[in-house]
Amino acid sequence: MREDQRRLERRRLDVEMRPYRRAGKEKNPTQGLLRVVRQTLGVPVAEIAVKMGICRSVVLDLETREMRGAVTLSSMSRMSQAMGCKMVYGIVPVDGKTLEDLVEARLWASVLARIIHESA
Repeated sequence: MREDQRRLERRRLDVEMRPYRRAGKEKNPTQGLLRVVRQTLGVPVAEIAVKMGICRSVVLDLETREMRGAVTLSSMSRMSQAMGCKMVYGIVPVDGKTLEDLVEARLWASVLARIIHESA
């Protein structure tokens, strides 16, 4: 991908991911999300189990694994659908920075490393 295309794509992604960057400032913004959404919607575990074709204990296990960060995206998506929802996810820089911020920091780190190397 050419640099001008990369820049345009970064800007587009920065705009698109703005809500995720806000959430990313939280320590664990989505930890326990499956359980919280299920409880908030008032969807019984048994109903989700029937819709997914699994046992109730597996639904509870999915919620537990999600809190530990050990659930698959596929499982989260299936459970979300069973609750009448859609799962979306995002990848954002830490501390609410933009992709442009990261690229600039990498550029400066590269420049400084080169200067230090040439000075040695």
